[in-house]
Amino acid sequence: MLGLGAPEIGLIILAILLLFGYKKLPDASRSLGRSLRIFKGEMKGMKDDDVRTKDEARVSPVTGTIVPPVTPTAAPAVDYEAEARAAEARAADARVRAEQARAEQARASAAAPDHR
Repeated sequence: MLGLGAPEIGLIILAILLLFGYKKLPDASRSLGRSLRIFKGEMKGMKDDDVRTKDEARVSPVTGTIVPPVTPTAAPAVDYEAEARAAEARAADARVRAEQARAEQARASAAAPDHR
């Protein structure tokens, strides 16, 4: 068994105790046990999936049809300049409305009495 005697095992245990400390050793071993259990379960799941896949491959052969490649069609003509002009008009309209709202808010705050 790897040629480990009592002195080597003692040194390994001492190194583990020094590395983790006696207070954290139960938590570390518990965490290691959980990790190994999860790993074992995942390995079993992968093995089961592999067996299932092999069975399905033998039972149901793959059938299909060949689809011809799609030929690209021409993109519809877009008038980018007209879209840009329309976007600029909408932005200008939004700026005017924002300025009007600011002016209205300034008038309302100037007309409101100060209750200090």
